[in-house]
Amino acid sequence: MKKVNNSKPLKGKVRKGFKAYVYAVLCITMLVIFSVTALAAGDPVGVVNNLSTFIFGLIRAVGLILLGFGIVQVGLSLKSHDPSQRANGFLTVAGGIVITFAKEILDLIVN
Repeated sequence: MKKVNNSKPLKGKVRKGFKAYVYAVLCITMLVIFSVTALAAGDPVGVVNNLSTFIFGLIRAVGLILLGFGIVQVGLSLKSHDPSQRANGFLTVAGGIVITFAKEILDLIVN
């Protein structure tokens, strides 16, 4: 029994696109297979400590912004005699203080 070939050959742009796809997959596969693992030199704990210091610095900046906004809110509430705005201002000031000193609070809890 003879096998019937029903497949049609690829033509023109389709053939070029398929060829580019095959080459791209082949290149990515070769990069993954033959890549060399490079190990970082130095102390990894130092890198983590630097990242932690940077993140806590950002948190401190956000806390200071909230603290300033809370102080402005309390000042505006005193000017307009609005007790609900005054309460929100004091809560914002308290939150800003807690966020500003978050690292010191965590150090006190851990140690």
